[in-house]
Amino acid sequence: MHDGTEFGTICAAMANTLQIEKKLDGEKLTLNVVGRLDTNTTPDLEAALKLDGVKEVAFDFSELQYISSAGLRILMTAHKAMAAAGGAMKVLHPNAMVRGVFEITGLSSVFVIEP
Repeated sequence: MHDGTEFGTICAAMANTLQIEKKLDGEKLTLNVVGRLDTNTTPDLEAALKLDGVKEVAFDFSELQYISSAGLRILMTAHKAMAAAGGAMKVLHPNAMVRGVFEITGLSSVFVIEP
């Protein structure tokens, strides 16, 4: 008889995953972020977010399922760094839940968000 513990552990591990695909095209960095951006996964995005020589950074959130305040902090840090360097930051294709977080926090008026 199986008590489901192993299945629950696997599901919990899968729920805390984040996949990041980086594409650098000249001075434009695009990060395709897939999964959940929370306290457990923000170090992965921080590690991928190297802005030296970058004038534009775009976060493709078309496959982002969830964003926490820790994820918002990274976006604010990137936004400030881009503004200080005379660059730009965009958020691309957020789902309704992620867009709602931006609206509730007021960040929808700070970030350039493209549907």
